[in-house]
Amino acid sequence: MIRHPFLSITLLVCFAGSLLQAQPLNTLSAQEKKDHWSLLFNGRDVTGWHTYGGKGVGSAWQIEQGALHLSVPNRAGNKAVNGGDLVTDATFSGDFEFKADWKVDRLTNSGIFFFVQETPAYKNVYDTGLELQVLDNAIYEGANENKHRAGDFFSVANARVREVNPVGSWNQLHVIMKKNQLTVTMNGFTIHEHDLSSADWKQRLAGSKLKDAPVGKGQFKGRFGLQDWGSPVWFRNVKFRQL
Repeated sequence: MIRHPFLSITLLVCFAGSLLQAQPLNTLSAQEKKDHWSLLFNGRDVTGWHTYGGKGVGSAWQIEQGALHLSVPNRAGNKAVNGGDLVTDATFSGDFEFKADWKVDRLTNSGIFFFVQETPAYKNVYDTGLELQVLDNAIYEGANENKHRAGDFFSVANARVREVNPVGSWNQLHVIMKKNQLTVTMNGFTIHEHDLSSADWKQRLAGSKLKDAPVGKGQFKGRFGLQDWGSPVWFRNVKFRQL
């Protein structure tokens, strides 16, 4: 019998890939339930979310194949018609883990916010929350290094490495906040490790656009948020657990 080792390897990889995709979208595995994870997005509707500073969710945010999709023309402007930044209804404090998948279109600009404090004193979600950039890095092609690319904390810290999947592909984000240590991995690569009580972090915030925000004053609590910056973006598998 003639053996085909490369065919066997291919079949094995395909089988392993099918196992990774076996868990339905926007669900919790038995282990996640045991570990007290909860879904922040159920994959069916926008329950648990509202427009920052308002009520309800704009119609530009649509459910598409189990993802929360900001359905707008590419680069429509700073805000989509009937869009708006979204934040969770619930507020959070203390140590936590957060997971989400995100995907962008060509020249999309968006973000995921942490520690958002929704009050009239802060007109915009980006005035209060720490933003992890979600975008197509082609926006900054040829530009000098900045803190605006995918995986960066906007105006605060560059990602350690840039391992973003191609436009149109999903990226997996995992954030851990534990004992003042903030760790972020994306697509399996650690891109941030910060001690939020350190002089380095405090100096970063003092020199950023968040210097006067609650997070700039050491208040690490509030809501999670998703940005509308007038371009198509998708989110799914948004999960949280208290540590």
